[in-house]
This record gives sequence, structure tokens and C-alpha cells, in this order.
Amino acid sequence: MIKFIFNRFEELIASFLLFVMVAIAFSNVVTRYFIKLSFSWTEELTVNLFVWVVLLGTAHAFRKGDHLGVSLFYDKLPKKCRMICYGIFLVLSIGFFCTLFHLGWIEVMDEIDLEVTTESLAIPVWWYTIATPMFSLLIIVRILQRAWTDMRSDNI
Repeated sequence: MIKFIFNRFEELIASFLLFVMVAIAFSNVVTRYFIKLSFSWTEELTVNLFVWVVLLGTAHAFRKGDHLGVSLFYDKLPKKCRMICYGIFLVLSIGFFCTLFHLGWIEVMDEIDLEVTTESLAIPVWWYTIATPMFSLLIIVRILQRAWTDMRSDNI
């Protein structure tokens, strides 16, 4: 069960968040149509949850090896060149998400210190932005997990 959750974490959370986003947006549309009343908090929540879903989708794509790549040129390279390109890709990807983690963490700490709240729901902004460092770490784990799988299976 734990292995299932570890391997499907992104899918489970992203699916739930997408369901919540659709339900919120749908209820806002119905309310606006019938009652002529729009809730401002629905946009705030759906936009911020969308960021969470994008980061979870990125982690999922790295885990499955379905991230964007230029395979037209990569597949034509000799094996040694492919390994070098793969290594460069790993270093750049991990470096990017380490930077994103660091800057996201600084942002979260600033928002906690300044006690910044959202406009419509008046909740702490860091509740939304904590996703950046948290899911950046998850993405790094998924990059390393995929690299380990690729190296063991000689799939480079």
C-alpha cells in the first residue's frame, strides 16, 4: 500500500485537486447564471490550486519519463553522446528545481514573517506558495528516481 501511494502520490493528489477545481468553478458558473452573483474566492482558489496541479504534473512527468525532450536528435546520437546529454539534462533539471526550492522557501518565509493574507479568503498566502518548495523537492526525488530506473535498465 505504501509503495502504491509513493508511486501514485502525484496522480492521487492532482486528481483530487482537479475535481475540487472543477466543482468550485462549476458552482460559481451556476450561481452566476441563476442568482447573478459571483464569488470572488473561487477564482483565487482555482488559480492557486492550478499551480499545485502543474507542479504535481511535472513530478508525474519526470517519474514516467514523459517530460519534454527533443528525441529526434537525441535518438540519433551515439550511446556515449546520449549518456553525456542525459547527464547534462540531469544536472540542469536538478539545478533548476533546487533553485526553485530555494527561492520558493525564501518567499514562504517572507510571507510568514510579513503575515500576508489573500484578498478574498483572508488566509495566509504561504498556504498556497508552500507548494513551490514542497513540490520542487518531490520533483527532484522523481528526477533521481527516473535516472536510477533509466541507468539500471540501460534505457539512456
